[in-house]
Amino acid sequence: MGMMEQMDVQADLAREYLTFRLGEEEYGIDILKVQEIRGYENPTRIANASNFIKGVVNLRGTIVPIVDLRLRFACACAEYNEFTVTVVLHLGHRTIGTVVDSVSDVMEIPAEAVRAAPEMNSVVDASFIKGLAQVGERMVILLDIESLLMSPDMGLVD
Repeated sequence: MGMMEQMDVQADLAREYLTFRLGEEEYGIDILKVQEIRGYENPTRIANASNFIKGVVNLRGTIVPIVDLRLRFACACAEYNEFTVTVVLHLGHRTIGTVVDSVSDVMEIPAEAVRAAPEMNSVVDASFIKGLAQVGERMVILLDIESLLMSPDMGLVD
């Protein structure tokens, strides 16, 4: 791969990521898409919604669908405790809340630290993984959260 192609791959990578845990794995999403982080509150159920769409909450006048990513990725144990958080994302013109096990931190990950994701046995479909970053002892899976949540099988897009 030529130098220019390598640059192109890295050009669309964010610099700062919010990292969070889903089960045993640690994920990172572009911090610019994060609107806020809130404690988990029980949303209002919606009839006929997929099991991973927990319902909606009213966030200062905006009705926000709440997706439990743990259920979406079939994590065995989706417990709701004091560590469970809702990460509110601003994606295009949509606001969507995602439930995760816990938020780790915000970290700067230089593009050169990101590797293409190998074929691996992750709970997340490989097409939504931008790459893997080795940060010290930690392996962070960088998610393309927008294309994941906007994918047709999520049922969030009209």
